[in-house]
Amino acid sequence: MLGGFTMKNFEYAPQGVCSKAMFFGIDDNKIHGLRVVGGCNGNLQGIGKLVEGMDIDDAISRLEGIRCGSRPTSCPDQLSKALKEAKEQL
Repeated sequence: MLGGFTMKNFEYAPQGVCSKAMFFGIDDNKIHGLRVVGGCNGNLQGIGKLVEGMDIDDAISRLEGIRCGSRPTSCPDQLSKALKEAKEQL
């Protein structure tokens, strides 16, 4: 338990990017323990550290709409989609 709440864990299958799976927990509307399988390992570890403890709504607003080259999405954008789905389940 963190912050007196029970952490709820989520798994998301990204679409249109190199990463294959995203795992994270939400506790008291904060993101914890982001782990991404596949994709650019260093960049995704960096994103994980940046969003650790961040409010879910702040992360969504910062990550949503980021593109990867000519692709219409990116791993950060896919994370925003994962967070939106998780938020609906809280």
